[in-house]
Amino acid sequence: MNERYDIAIIGSGPAGLSAAINGKIRNKNIIMFGNKNLSNKLIKAPKVNNYLGYSDVTGEELKDAFVNHINDMGIEIIGEKITAVYAMGDYFTLMANDKMYESKTVIIATGMEFTKPLKGEEEFLGRGVGYCATCDAPLYKGKKVTIVAYNKEAEEEANFVSELASRLYFIPMYKGEYSLNSKVEIIKDRPIEILGDSLVSKIRLAKQELDTEGVFILKDSISPGQLVPGLELENEHIKVDRNMATNIEGCFAAGDCTGKPYQYLKSAGEGQVAALNAVSYIDSKK
Repeated sequence: MNERYDIAIIGSGPAGLSAAINGKIRNKNIIMFGNKNLSNKLIKAPKVNNYLGYSDVTGEELKDAFVNHINDMGIEIIGEKITAVYAMGDYFTLMANDKMYESKTVIIATGMEFTKPLKGEEEFLGRGVGYCATCDAPLYKGKKVTIVAYNKEAEEEANFVSELASRLYFIPMYKGEYSLNSKVEIIKDRPIEILGDSLVSKIRLAKQELDTEGVFILKDSISPGQLVPGLELENEHIKVDRNMATNIEGCFAAGDCTGKPYQYLKSAGEGQVAALNAVSYIDSKK
């Protein structure tokens, strides 16, 4: 039987970290999902001047301070990508690759996804379009597959899928060196539209079309509406009240995903509010 956590936090930026710290202080059994860089947006910041207590620091320096804080508190970041969250009544099920986690409450702190869905992406979701290549790779054994990659983490998934697919196209949406095996074909072009009838059959790029039976869109985060079925959005952000509660009981949100301003200090404050109200929600159910 799966361990059931008190609070599951999705995202390791300032909102997620603040939520984790405050949940831990309140003696709750927490689990946090994210990556070792905490937040790609944070580490790329050349200067941060408006974070209380830190004057004229780089994003990397602020990240190091965050890492020291969570390490001192014994908070671990689980480096797995949550691809779906399902409300099960009095708990939530979180899907990550071939694993499943359970938690009494969830705090979504995934940041703001600034890339709009490709044309056809949402239409073919589950019918050839997916967000976790390692989860669904066995379905595409011996088939042509395309990965649209927005980060370097996608390279590991591409190498895995290439061992099963008959042909794998890798479309990088970022610059840099690529650690890919010889079976992966790198296509430097811009994706425009995913095409097909009942299932995906092609992807149209700016300069060409590729025949493909599967398209994986690998981003830093999945849009909230696709991550949590039934979640209410407002102007592409998660709709929350002053307690950072969403329309789904036991589900909270914090940070950029709840709306402007997109500021680290605002995100950290909302993470605290979300965690404290998640704690109150759990205690009210005893």
